[in-house]
Amino acid sequence: MTHTRKRNLISKNLSLFITLGLFVLLFASVMVIGPMRSNRFKYLPVFFNLLNDNAYLLIASVGIMFVLITGNIDISVASTLAFSAVFSAFLLRLLWPAWLVIPVVLAIGFSFGALMGFLIEKFKLQSFIVTLAGLFFLRGMCSVVSKESIPIENGFYSKVAQAKITFGSIHSYGKVNIYLYGFVAIAVVLIALYILRYSKFGRCVYAIGGSEQSARLMGLPVRKVKILVYAISGFCASLGGVLFSFYTLAGYGLQNLGLELDAISSAVIGGTMLSGGVGSVVGTAFGVMIQGTIQTIVTLLNLNAWWTKVTVAALLCIFVILQRLIAIRNDK
Repeated sequence: MTHTRKRNLISKNLSLFITLGLFVLLFASVMVIGPMRSNRFKYLPVFFNLLNDNAYLLIASVGIMFVLITGNIDISVASTLAFSAVFSAFLLRLLWPAWLVIPVVLAIGFSFGALMGFLIEKFKLQSFIVTLAGLFFLRGMCSVVSKESIPIENGFYSKVAQAKITFGSIHSYGKVNIYLYGFVAIAVVLIALYILRYSKFGRCVYAIGGSEQSARLMGLPVRKVKILVYAISGFCASLGGVLFSFYTLAGYGLQNLGLELDAISSAVIGGTMLSGGVGSVVGTAFGVMIQGTIQTIVTLLNLNAWWTKVTVAALLCIFVILQRLIAIRNDK
């Protein structure tokens, strides 16, 4: 590899490298603080618990990343996730079978996302306004379905909630449990990675984010792709809601308030540019892990939970400024 190619590779992936470095630094802090707080602290279980506990956020973040790469935004994901959990619990309470409830909920999320994408593209509306309306609509529908928390007592859901693979103790690092929803999150990341890297659709997503006008002049199916990215975002949010219902075995309309900001922050910290055209599935995944690591540090230090939000907000500002500096440098 020539010096020029190496330089271009580093410049292109600089934000991703910084994200990975930040995660390593934060997790190293956990490794230092953890044993000081507990003699039973084990490193590997903590690492994999980041995946288990944030699987639903990871999936929602991957979905919203598709929208952000096109240069648009979707702030309805938290409401879609909450509605999916509430509606699932409601249908299960009506004795609907789980094998029917899950596809119905996923279809609703996909269709609602596609509808918002259609309205944005067809009538040239601002994505923020349309998805804000979607946020209010689905959050309101949560209250229509039920104002109270609905417990899930379905046998299938209970079994899935406990389904896990346990790896034996590796030296003194402790046993590792990976729950089913953790594997689902990994599968979503791998599928999204393949779509964006190797499919025609993925190349169109990046092209639209780089320059929508140029994409139209090249004959790319801009309208279809823009509708589909919102459908993907809605589907991922609904899938996150299904996993969250496995995780909590309940559905409640006020769950995950503000999660859309966590998802956007994860994508941006992971290297996705708000101006569009740039985004990384791997970076987004580590953006979620960074948020989970910060929360772990805050818990270990017995700090107020709001310090997690404060720290993430600071990181978000830093990464937005960093993105702008990288863009200016690349334009020279």
